Amino acid sequence: MPLEPEIPGGLITVISIASIALAIFVVACVCFVFCRRKKVAKESSVPNVQMIESGHGVGTVEITSESAPVSASVSQKLEGITVAKSVKFTHEELATATNNFHISYKIGQGGFGSVYYAELRGEKAAIKKMSMQASKEFFAELKVLTHVNHVNLVRLIGYCVEGSLFLVYEYIDNGNLSQHLRGRETETLPWLGRLQIALDSARGLEYIHDHAVPVYIHRDIKSANILIDKNFRAKVADFGLTKLIEVGSASLQTRLMGTFGYVAPEYAQYGKVSPKIDVYAFGVVLFELISAKEAIVKTNEVTTESKGLAAVFEDAFSQPDQAEALRKLVDLRLGNDYPFDSVSKVAHLAKACTNENPQSRPSMRSIVVALTTLSSSSEDWNIGAFC
Repeated sequence: MPLEPEIPGGLITVISIASIALAIFVVACVCFVFCRRKKVAKESSVPNVQMIESGHGVGTVEITSESAPVSASVSQKLEGITVAKSVKFTHEELATATNNFHISYKIGQGGFGSVYYAELRGEKAAIKKMSMQASKEFFAELKVLTHVNHVNLVRLIGYCVEGSLFLVYEYIDNGNLSQHLRGRETETLPWLGRLQIALDSARGLEYIHDHAVPVYIHRDIKSANILIDKNFRAKVADFGLTKLIEVGSASLQTRLMGTFGYVAPEYAQYGKVSPKIDVYAFGVVLFELISAKEAIVKTNEVTTESKGLAAVFEDAFSQPDQAEALRKLVDLRLGNDYPFDSVSKVAHLAKACTNENPQSRPSMRSIVVALTTLSSSSEDWNIGAFC
């Protein structure tokens, strides 16, 4: 039987390497074609957002398959949102009203976007321009403000989702509480005015905690988010971090959001969210109204040490002469033009609001009652009766 010729070992190695290389090349080509087709298909199916009007001025957002300058994820989240009495503006309309968002129209800058002044359809407005990356905050605010209606909450006029995300609010023309307390060019807020601002803000928060359907938690109450109108009445603003909480639920856990100095300890440590975290932050705002100090106070200019304003007041409450310690914390711009008894009562109310135990804090409803009583009467009252 004749022998078959042997194939040299070197040739076998070359053939094997070539085969492997060819296989890798074929797989790479297939993957490239697949990914390219997927990307093209995704881009061609970006939905468009349109409003369908119903009988009572309430629109429901519908998704169509036409292309539009808005991401698919944004459109999907808009689907099914009921936008009560809110106007859908075009990007062109907003750009025209702000001279293409010129810096001269810019009136504010926040963590999630810039705010511009505009006059739209005969009404003064504030336009918050947000990037597509801030869609979570955009939808949180849109959902809340289309469900609430209260004189002490900023009113949503409309929105736009072309190019960027836009929320259009009523324009509040007198700045925010932080500016009035610490601005060098502002007149000193009298004590009774501060008391009224506290009451207005408390009423707005009481509404979203107890009367809105569904119930909401703001999660970012601070003096900068309390707007002041020309009559020095207050409106709570900036609902971008607002959290929905189921009725009857004591608390829920979530990732930490908010502003240093205003964050309740149980939220900072364990992520537990309940209406009482808004109460804590409101207590810090009350301390600000008394002292005009920031929520975080520098205690040593040399070493840049600092502590929370609530802790500063807690130190004052622990002093042998508590009244004198509180007097030293009162805003110097007030001079002696304030009733110390009233200031002391607000300080004790703020102390109750910032109690480390959330169960020991009063509800916003109790706070409204306490501030109403203090505003309308000089009669003595015990803070324990409102907690």
